[in-house]
Amino acid sequence: MRLSSVFTRVSAFAAAAVLSGVAARVAVATIESRSVIGVQEELLDYGHDWVTVIGDGLQVILEGQAPSEAERFRAISLSGRVVDASRVIDNMSVVASAGMIAPDFAIEILRNDSGVSLIGLVPASMDREALGKRIATLAADGVVSDLLETADYTAPDDWRPAVNYGLRALEMLPRSKISVAPGRVAITASSDSPEQKARLETLLAQQVPDLIDVALNITAPRPVVSPYITRFTIDSKGAHLDVCTADTQATVNRINEAAKEAGLATAPNCVLALGVPSKTWGTAVVESIKAVKGLGSATVTLSDADVTLTADETVSQEQFDAVVTELRGKLPDLFALEATLTKPKADTDEAAPEISLSLSEEGMVSVSGPLADDMSLVTAENYAKARFGADNVTLTTQIVEGLPSGWSVRALTGIEVLSFLSSGTVIVEPETVIVRGETGNSSASSEIASVLVDKLGQAQRFDIDVTYVEKLDPLAGLPTPEECVEQIKVLSVGRKITFDPGKATISADSLQLVDDIADILRLCLDLELEIAGYTDSQGREEMNLNLSQQRAESVLSALRQRRIPTSAFTAVGYGEADPIASNETEEGREANRRIEFRLIKDETAQEDAAPVEATEEDTQAATETAGQDTSNPDVVIGDENHPLSGKAPKTRPEKSE
Repeated sequence: MRLSSVFTRVSAFAAAAVLSGVAARVAVATIESRSVIGVQEELLDYGHDWVTVIGDGLQVILEGQAPSEAERFRAISLSGRVVDASRVIDNMSVVASAGMIAPDFAIEILRNDSGVSLIGLVPASMDREALGKRIATLAADGVVSDLLETADYTAPDDWRPAVNYGLRALEMLPRSKISVAPGRVAITASSDSPEQKARLETLLAQQVPDLIDVALNITAPRPVVSPYITRFTIDSKGAHLDVCTADTQATVNRINEAAKEAGLATAPNCVLALGVPSKTWGTAVVESIKAVKGLGSATVTLSDADVTLTADETVSQEQFDAVVTELRGKLPDLFALEATLTKPKADTDEAAPEISLSLSEEGMVSVSGPLADDMSLVTAENYAKARFGADNVTLTTQIVEGLPSGWSVRALTGIEVLSFLSSGTVIVEPETVIVRGETGNSSASSEIASVLVDKLGQAQRFDIDVTYVEKLDPLAGLPTPEECVEQIKVLSVGRKITFDPGKATISADSLQLVDDIADILRLCLDLELEIAGYTDSQGREEMNLNLSQQRAESVLSALRQRRIPTSAFTAVGYGEADPIASNETEEGREANRRIEFRLIKDETAQEDAAPVEATEEDTQAATETAGQDTSNPDVVIGDENHPLSGKAPKTRPEKSE
């Protein structure tokens, strides 16, 4: 064989090998490119844009940070749908977990005459035993149904303040539903009367902790009104609704709209009450107001089913007759109309009789004017003294003949009207009653109008100008918790609660101070208050600690005996801790033997302290206190070292200066 022939064959084989290699590389590159593109498109279609796809021959490498382990597995599965799963190489990482998210803690508390039930999820750190004891005192003979579940997560910072506020509200509301969540408390409850409703709303509003949102809905039973009265007037001063009573909110809205169209500038304060004479009351009131608007200068009074319409002499007889005829036709059945057009007064030189009554800011009452006889005089004097106190009434009246009929009734009604005022005057004339003054009762004007209509008749004319002053309102004027403690501090200047030597019995000389403190606390209901006892450094430390605890509990027991609500009070003995003076002198030891009252804030903060000192004559004596109630009536949920947890804290809470 010739050499050229061999060389040709070898060259052919070499060329074929090179071509095969090139073809293989092209094929692999094509497969790799198509695989990467296919996998990338599949991942993008499903929102996995965080994955980077890299081709390495026939292998497909996935890189990137997966939001979660589930997302990582999902990316691998999607890639396996495009290429063989064995070709997918997982080179992904997972974003570090921020930790398990705490669940939504919440408590739903229901309280009624049958007992108390609790449903919800609370932190495992909550002191369930302490919670149970506190709820048990509220349930009395009722049943406590504890259906709470726990979760071992850290409670939010605003969880405990919300729980403590919810429990304080629960103590005040025997028929209530209270929903507690971190930073929020929703209260739905019923009260026994509108007065109790207003009082509860004021007290609960005063005690709302910082950063806690409260939704408060307290309902009260509607009062029963008899007679059922509404009175609307248009005179030289404009339109005014002197008294308004309605059976439903829809009726109130109708009356408001009609009064507004008739010229009333401000929204009337209608009372929702039971005792409506007819379901058509709203229609009767609306049509009567329209009649007054048509006359322009008139008064209409509805008392039960009786409607009295009076117009002054500026209204013509024709206009009056037309309006009266129209009103008779529009009044619903049952309602009877009496209409009167006032005639011009005859000129006379004789002065009209007048009774003048005044009430000073100090509570002194003066009554002057004519009365018909001795019996009327004695009756008026006794009635005024019964209303205002015998030492506060001065009468300068005289017996006059020829007084108008019913004059004695008008005088007594004037005295009753004066009792609605904090200060002011009442002028009683034959044709009208004029009332001026200030009051702490927001509904005084309406109540005065009701009394005048009820006692003097529906046609009675009156002029009421009474100003509501919030600071005179006994409910709005209730002191805040901080003000209560400050009052105790002021009260105790130069006075001390002392004890019998070596005992925890309050000395007789200190009982008056305890009575005075109780008087303040009666206006400061539902405080979270700590009564802290301290001793000097003489004697053994353990003995001093026990004696201070027993003396603090003696003060707590004394307040309870004076019918002060102490469910949120606690007595804590601190022994010889935190002296406020040197124990090297008798004066210093005397100062260190003391009782302090201070507010307990949420968590463990103790602020706004107001010390009330008590002398301890001998800390060396026996520590037994016969007959003293040493139970701790109050607990708080959470930290066992909290002053309300039923255990004495290891350190004294902070005080504000």
